[in-house]
Amino acid sequence: MPIGVLINVFSVVSGGLLGSLVGERLSDRLKTQMTTIFGVCAASMGVSSIVLMKNMPAVIFAVILGSLIGISLNLDGMIRRGTGRLLSKMDLAGNMPLMVTAIVLFCASGTGIYGTLTSGMTGDHSILIAKSVLDFFTAMIFACQLKKAVAFIGIPQLLIMLVLFFSARLILPLTTDNMIADFKACGGIILLATGFTIMKVKEIPIANMLLSMILVMPVSALWENIILPLM
Repeated sequence: MPIGVLINVFSVVSGGLLGSLVGERLSDRLKTQMTTIFGVCAASMGVSSIVLMKNMPAVIFAVILGSLIGISLNLDGMIRRGTGRLLSKMDLAGNMPLMVTAIVLFCASGTGIYGTLTSGMTGDHSILIAKSVLDFFTAMIFACQLKKAVAFIGIPQLLIMLVLFFSARLILPLTTDNMIADFKACGGIILLATGFTIMKVKEIPIANMLLSMILVMPVSALWENIILPLM
């Protein structure tokens, strides 16, 4: 049961609706400082996952290789351009960049993809539930300018997360405990990068790192079964 997915989508929809009603009453100072706190929370979630790492060389290699491929393909730019085209027919021309950012954040963030895959593979919904708390308030802040349009982001978000969730169920029989631990650590690195981006410590195109989450488990298995026995 995709409980974490449903909670996360509900948090975005409800946060968007509430923000469209009370957003004008929130001060800019509050919005700015709360966004920084969201970043600290995301980074903390990342650290808690990184410590689960079993095969550090494999995880680091997967992150570097996946990021190199993502940068070469410009995945971040592709996602943003594709989202922009979908919004071109909507009456959001003045806020298009902000709407694109919101859709990418809620539908294609490293936290969401990592949390959904973890939920599907292990039944652990904690990452998505923690993300839901952040997303609720983040959606409120976005809705201060985008109004109820933020709530409609829940539709593509639900579809994308359900596909990832049920795909993860198919992957689970092929994994080991150490592979899953390394997968979580890889996701933790992306969460840490997400936190830095939200806090504006360093702007990191998170989407370019997402392929590392596909590579990390095969690389982890390769490291344990072939490379380590040779050492």
